[in-house]
Amino acid sequence: MHRTNLIFFKTIKNNYASKYIQDDAGFSLVEVLVVTVMIGILAAITIPNWLGFTNRQRVGKANDAVLAALREAQREAKQKKLSYSVSFKVESNTPKFVIHPDSEQASTIQDQPNSKRWKNLGEDLGIKADQLRLLTNLSSKNTVNATNPAVNQSPTYLSNPQTIAFDYMGTLPNANFGTLPTGSGEAAGLKIVVGTPNSATKRCVIVKTILGSMLTEKDSQCN
Repeated sequence: MHRTNLIFFKTIKNNYASKYIQDDAGFSLVEVLVVTVMIGILAAITIPNWLGFTNRQRVGKANDAVLAALREAQREAKQKKLSYSVSFKVESNTPKFVIHPDSEQASTIQDQPNSKRWKNLGEDLGIKADQLRLLTNLSSKNTVNATNPAVNQSPTYLSNPQTIAFDYMGTLPNANFGTLPTGSGEAAGLKIVVGTPNSATKRCVIVKTILGSMLTEKDSQCN
């Protein structure tokens, strides 16, 4: 009887030890493959969504900076009773803007060693220069091309600055907002567009009236 019990307990011990070793052996090859495939599927779903989200965030913040610059120039004009402007350009693939009295020509404004006049769009927001595109439909100061009010998509178009100017009342003197599109009740307006190099995500500020009213739009409304 004693010998039988001893054999029984040894059998239980061996079975338990064998199970413990199997449990401690880690994942099987099939399990590793399943986990790898699942991670790949999740990455394929998540990464594009995440990139799209970061692009929208980046462009939205830069567009807010454009709106803030326009409003600051309008405010300066009314407070100082002087015409003030915002000018935009792209230099070495870097979108830039400057707020200045309208008596200064944007093309003559240069950065000095101790005074940086032109600001990189988004630099205060931690946005790198190569992460943004800057576009406009301006053909000259406060003027949209009458025959083609669409935004100019050329990456070199803003190598020469374009300007939106406010007079001492904060209104837009001699503004031309473009012709009325067929089937539309309003003109295109003066558009400053921010986008990213490798996506269709766009945001824009549109100056709509001579009173200087502004609105923000996105994507197809920024064409």
